[in-house]
Amino acid sequence: MQSGQMPLVQGRKVLRGGWYALALVSATQCLSLLDRNILAILSPRIKHDLAIGDAEMGLLYGTVFALFYALFSLPLGRLADGWRRTWLLACCIALWSMATGLAGLASGFALLALSRLGVGIGEAASQPAGTSLIFDYFPKARRGLAMAVLAAAIAIGLGLSSVLGGMAADWWDGRFPGAAPFALKGWQFAFILAALPGLPLALLLWRLREPERGAADGIPTVPEARPFAAAWAVLGAVLPVSNWWLMARRGAEARVWAVNLGGSVAIVLAMVAAARMGAAFSPRPLVHLGLVSLSPHDLQWIVVGVGLFAMLNLMQSQRLVDPPAYAVMCSPSLRLSMLAGSLQSMINYGCMAFTPAFLMKVYHLSPAQAGLQFGLLSAGLGVVGPMVAGPLTDWANQRLPGLGRVLIAIFAMGGSPLLAIWVYHAPDAGSFYARFVAYSFVLTMWMPPLYAVLYDQVLPRMRGMTSSTYLVVSTITGLGIGPYIVGMISDASGGDLGRAILSINWVAVPLVAVLVALAMRVRRDEALVVERAREAGEPV
Repeated sequence: MQSGQMPLVQGRKVLRGGWYALALVSATQCLSLLDRNILAILSPRIKHDLAIGDAEMGLLYGTVFALFYALFSLPLGRLADGWRRTWLLACCIALWSMATGLAGLASGFALLALSRLGVGIGEAASQPAGTSLIFDYFPKARRGLAMAVLAAAIAIGLGLSSVLGGMAADWWDGRFPGAAPFALKGWQFAFILAALPGLPLALLLWRLREPERGAADGIPTVPEARPFAAAWAVLGAVLPVSNWWLMARRGAEARVWAVNLGGSVAIVLAMVAAARMGAAFSPRPLVHLGLVSLSPHDLQWIVVGVGLFAMLNLMQSQRLVDPPAYAVMCSPSLRLSMLAGSLQSMINYGCMAFTPAFLMKVYHLSPAQAGLQFGLLSAGLGVVGPMVAGPLTDWANQRLPGLGRVLIAIFAMGGSPLLAIWVYHAPDAGSFYARFVAYSFVLTMWMPPLYAVLYDQVLPRMRGMTSSTYLVVSTITGLGIGPYIVGMISDASGGDLGRAILSINWVAVPLVAVLVALAMRVRRDEALVVERAREAGEPV
């Protein structure tokens, strides 16, 4: 083994209980997407019963969820690196399931917003803890397959959110057209039904065996003495005001203060400029939040600005309290991987958030038809693509270490936007679905190779923090910006959703450039992971 290379455990054997653990974590990812996206199919009923508009629904679906999901993924990702991941997943599933059920009791906007806040906080741990757990059950040679299973579970959850939500609400309203039990509406029943599987799943995860951290990579990791204190420190380090208190307490140098304050000013100025450009391009009425009324453009960029400020604070905090993690996570390949995934998330969220509406508007489908047909198709195809890409990723990595994975990502992330042009110009719904099969198959192949590259760029103890950092970036740029841009273009073009959806696919141009840069250095950076950590003081 060359100096500086990571000492890997050879072989392809999965640890005892690994497949069972993968099944539970996959169920977690599936349920996470189901509870997260069920709001979309129930939106018309909620708007009618609560007398709220699309602006409020947009806040519930995107802004409220995205902000808390992004912020809390940081401390919960840090907790996943030091505490029992099985227990963390169990607690968070129970939290977001109860929050989902709370929406079934909502009679106004405020309680729905509180529900979405709880769902965002709870789900923030699902990917960091779940990915870290699976990487300690599966050897490197089998991780592409494991990530494919998780990606397929996400697709199933996304599809089921439309199918379950629409069918459950329709069944309840049809079964009780007058006085329903407990005066529940169909959409309230759907929320309660979606919440039920989370509690038994939480119990199963609580009882799941916790594998030895890092053993599958030949780097056994000593348990952390105070994981909760470390997690709270991460949260305090990224929030406004508290981050300055912690910087002062840790004796931050003048240069650190200058970067933080200068970066804060730059973020504020950039967000103000973006909000003004959005308002000029697509004027929108004010959104009323209790005593406060804001332009949707202002609210949008406030959320993005808070996310960017959190990222700035996080990197500075890591440099102060965990120099090895900072040094490893500053790897060029890791940054390029995160940037590529974030740009792809912008395309995915922008397209998928408006595709059901596109189907209803262009092909005159009913909400039930669009939800059932598109939901089932998305779920099925979302399984096939990752399941093909996973083993293919492992095969390619064996023959072209590092580079093979990136080439598959380039094929999926660079080819799918070209197919999108063909799909969204279909003359009828049948043609759209037929073309969508090929498009979705290629599109959904990107996650296994890119995620495998991403998590192989860090030490085992850093995977939770890496995952949560990636979640912040991809959530803010994907969920926070993608749908916003598509909606803004649609409004400015007189409601032309097809044109708006295709416009977001231009992001693929810089995305492919980023992937080419990643391909040129991924193998070199992976070989230097241990060396970077050692130089920064890691005892490995």
